[in-house]
Amino acid sequence: MDRARAAGAYEGALRSIVHAFKYEGRRSIAPALGTMMRERCGDVLDGAQAAVPVPLHPSRQRARGFNQADDLARHLGLAVVPALRRIRATATQADLPASQRHRNVRGAFAPTKHAETFIASGGAIVVVVDDVSTTGATLESCARVLKACGVIEVRALTAARVVRQPR
Repeated sequence: MDRARAAGAYEGALRSIVHAFKYEGRRSIAPALGTMMRERCGDVLDGAQAAVPVPLHPSRQRARGFNQADDLARHLGLAVVPALRRIRATATQADLPASQRHRNVRGAFAPTKHAETFIASGGAIVVVVDDVSTTGATLESCARVLKACGVIEVRALTAARVVRQPR
């Protein structure tokens, strides 16, 4: 990952909003969240050719009925390129301790034909989009696949980021 930003901390009102969007199916929240991401983190979007939503495994997308990362990506003002696919089901990251998250998503993503076409047409900078970043494991796994395909710069943008309290 070359650069990563979040619109806010995953706490308080923003945590409640993201939870309602993701787990209660309140998709009408996506435009406002996407606008907030664009306004607070515009530097991550500057110069990028496309937004790449983190994909869900098909079984999880069927169960949820939508991909929250895709909904957010559509409100950032960039072309949305489905450059990644999830090739194996993984445990929900939220249910895992930080020490297991990188292992959980290792090898979980692969490029799509859209990625090859996009990169061949000169796509050099992309922004991977997701709702929440905790350890960055999912975003890093996606970035590795995109870089292996020839993307020169991979940035990440999320609506929220978990902030650990100092000990």
